[in-house]
Amino acid sequence: MKFNPFAAVIAALAMVLIPATAFAHPKLVTATPAANATVARTTTITLTFSERLTPKLSTATLIMTGMPGMANHPDMKMAGVTSAVSADGKSIILTSAKPLPAGSYRADWVVIGADTHRITGQHSFSVR
Repeated sequence: MKFNPFAAVIAALAMVLIPATAFAHPKLVTATPAANATVARTTTITLTFSERLTPKLSTATLIMTGMPGMANHPDMKMAGVTSAVSADGKSIILTSAKPLPAGSYRADWVVIGADTHRITGQHSFSVR
């Protein structure tokens, strides 16, 4: 097989022109409440990512990691909290049936974007 310089140039151009986002993973870009913030009682936590998520494979759970007045509080998954991907496909919204009690919390998330790689992470905040 002979070396084809035209094909080599086309292949090199294709690699340069392919958008970098095609190789990127979803990244958490904003959250409400903000990372490590202390907020008033809330019923909604929103995690917004850098790209659209695969709804059936992307989710989050809410864990209470500490409670005022209770030393050595064990991590506790919060009951009555649902997780759904937003209509625009870029956010996971955690909704609690009741306002969250005072304490510290961690949202553990698993997302899958266009590249089909499983990405995990955590987001912490507190409620006063």
